[in-house]
Amino acid sequence: MTDYGHDLLFGTFVTPTNDPVQHAVEQAVVADRAGLDLVTFQDHPYVSTFSDTWTLITWAAARTERIHLTANVTNLPLRPPAVLARSVATADLLSGGRIELGLGAGGFWDGIEAMGGTRLTPGQSITALEEAVAIIRGLWDTGQRGGLTVPGTHHSVRGARRGPAPAHHPGIWVGAYKPRILRATGRVADGWLPSAAYLGGGLGDLTEMNEHVDTGAAEAGRDPREIRRLLNVSGEFGSTSRGFLQGPPDQWVEELTDIALSHGTSAFVLASDDTATTERFAAEVVPAVREEVARERR
Repeated sequence: MTDYGHDLLFGTFVTPTNDPVQHAVEQAVVADRAGLDLVTFQDHPYVSTFSDTWTLITWAAARTERIHLTANVTNLPLRPPAVLARSVATADLLSGGRIELGLGAGGFWDGIEAMGGTRLTPGQSITALEEAVAIIRGLWDTGQRGGLTVPGTHHSVRGARRGPAPAHHPGIWVGAYKPRILRATGRVADGWLPSAAYLGGGLGDLTEMNEHVDTGAAEAGRDPREIRRLLNVSGEFGSTSRGFLQGPPDQWVEELTDIALSHGTSAFVLASDDTATTERFAAEVVPAVREEVARERR
């Protein structure tokens, strides 16, 4: 059993479709009213049928009351980190401390280049990610005197004025799969946010991948328990079992509880653009998983 000790979080992963333009916002409202902790949106600025994710997040934050919001995950190559830091801090202040920062080093490079971004190698994108995190954290740290200087290769600032500070500490959650970027996640991030569908070897990959995150944390002198482990999942409710998260709610409870206890995953984000699915997840799965994990921890 692996347990990093974090409270459990449950949320949704909503497609930021712009037709109808209010659909993604309404799904955020559904998740909020259902009592979920988190609503997230893809960030693919090169997809013309999607709303701009960070504009969408601010609008959804204004329509909701308690739920936290983030991109899942922010496309860093198209969002300069110094400007992103101010955007996130502003949204966090306006929402009363409800904004997190999912962050991705980049993918879909043809689309990124088409939008004016620079294609990076895997190694370059990891360096750029670590530079970006240093800039974002530095600009949020208004307790330090003087401007911020980060002499990066891909992202740099020279005497940038700090602030505003966000209302709370937004978690920086990195989407990552390969060993080098997993170790970088352990060095600089607050959380690791993969998608179950992209695990080449299935959920069993989480064990080895967690080890890479832990190694990176140890290399940086951090306690691996500082890094939250999140997971994007997809599923469909049914009367009989047809596979992972394909069946009745009690099957979902058993499978998510097992992942939480076996791999230390403390946040499950369900891909859902459907009101009934979101409400059933919140009502019939989430409380039972919380109860089972709490019982095992005791």
